[in-house]
Amino acid sequence: MAQPKYRTHVGMVDILPGEVEKWQAVERIIHEEAKKFNFEEIRTPILEQTELIARGIGQLTDIVSKEMFAFERGDDQYVLRPECTAPVVRAFVGHHLEQRGGTQNLYYIGPMFRAEKPQKGRQRQFHQFGAEILGSDDPIADVECMAFMISVYDRVGISNMSLKINSVGDPESREAYKQALIDYFTPHKDELSEVSQNRLEKNPLRILDSKEEEDQPFIEDAPVIGDFLNEESSQHYAKVKQYLNELGISYEEDPHLVRGLDYYTRTAFELISPDLGAQDALAGGGRYDLLVEEVGGQPTPAVGFAAGIERLLLACKEMDIELSEPKSVDLYIVTIGDKARSWAIQQLPEFRKKGFSATMDYAGRSIKSQMKDADRENARYTIIVGENELNEGKFTFRDMEASEENQLPLDEIYGRLKKKL
Repeated sequence: MAQPKYRTHVGMVDILPGEVEKWQAVERIIHEEAKKFNFEEIRTPILEQTELIARGIGQLTDIVSKEMFAFERGDDQYVLRPECTAPVVRAFVGHHLEQRGGTQNLYYIGPMFRAEKPQKGRQRQFHQFGAEILGSDDPIADVECMAFMISVYDRVGISNMSLKINSVGDPESREAYKQALIDYFTPHKDELSEVSQNRLEKNPLRILDSKEEEDQPFIEDAPVIGDFLNEESSQHYAKVKQYLNELGISYEEDPHLVRGLDYYTRTAFELISPDLGAQDALAGGGRYDLLVEEVGGQPTPAVGFAAGIERLLLACKEMDIELSEPKSVDLYIVTIGDKARSWAIQQLPEFRKKGFSATMDYAGRSIKSQMKDADRENARYTIIVGENELNEGKFTFRDMEASEENQLPLDEIYGRLKKKL
C-alpha cells in the first residue's frame, strides 16, 4: 500500500529553520521600533465573525465578495481574518479601551488569510504587521503612523522606497468622486479590463488600483479626488504635508491613490519599492474615522497602516540585506563513553542556567563525527570529555575559531565562557 503524501495547501508555506531567523529579526525590529513610538501590542484571534469583516471592509470589496475563507458552526459564521484593522477595532469597542484615557496606540504582528491566487510576495496565508491610533483626528496621528511604518524599513536597511500620499476626503466628497468616476469610465466600459468592468458599478475607486495594461490610459486621464474635497478635508491634508515636510519625510502626491477598503476617509498613504516589480506595495494605510461607529462603538477618529512581512523579506532579498546572524551555539560537549555522556547530560542544564547556549551529540556518534557536528552547529567552544578527564577533573576546552585548546577544571571553563561571551 502506497504511503500517503501530505503537502501544504496552495498558497500556504512552511517557514523552515534558516528562514525563521530572518522572520525573528524582523519581528524584533518591529517590537523595538513600536516601543520607541509608544505603541502597545495587541493580539486578536485568527477567527472573526463574518459580519464584522463584511461591515468593516465593505460588502462590495473583492476581499469580502470572493477572497475570504469562510466557515459555519451551527448558526455562527466565521472567517479567517483577511486583515487586522477591523478585529483591532472590534477589540477596542468590546473591551472599552477608550476608558483607559488618551489615544490608544496599538500594533500587531500575525498571519492573515485571503483565498486569492498566490503571487510574488503574497500567499493565501500571509503575514502583516501594522499599527492603529484610535481617538485622534489630528493630522499628527496620521504622520506618526507613517513615521513608525517608515522607521521599521529604515532599521531593516531598505532604502529604495518611496511614500505616496493622497486624501480621499469625507464620505460626501467620496460619494461625489465615485459618481464622477462612474460618469467618466462608463463610455469606455468595453475597453476596460474585465476586472475593472466588474468594479465600475460596485466600487469604481478600485479601478484606480488596477495594474492591467488596457486600463492605464483611462486611469491616467481620470478625475482626481482633490477636485472634490471640501474645505475641512483640504485643510487636514495640507497639515499632513506640512508635518511630513517638518519631519524631513519625503513623499510623492498621487492623486489616484485611494486605497481599496470602504472604511478609509481623508488621508491615504502607501509605501512602495520598485524592487518588487508590478506588485510594488510594501505597506499602506490611512484614516478611517467611520469604522469604530460602523462596528458598534461611539464615533471615534482613527488612523493606521498594515505592512506585508513577506514583501519586506522579498525586498531584503532583492537588495542583498542579511537580517539574521548565522546559527551558532556557545558550547558543544563532545563525549567519549557512557560515563562522559551521563556527565554531559547533567552539566548542560548548569551551563544553560548561567546563560550559555549548550548542546551535545544525541546520536552516540564517534568523536570525529561529533567534532564535525560542532562545526556544523557553528559552536564557539567545545568541551571534550572522556573517562580520563572525569578522573582528573580537567577537560579539553577548545576555542573553535582560534583552534586553541587548554586542559581546564570546570570552574575555570565557566570563568572563561563568562569573560568571552
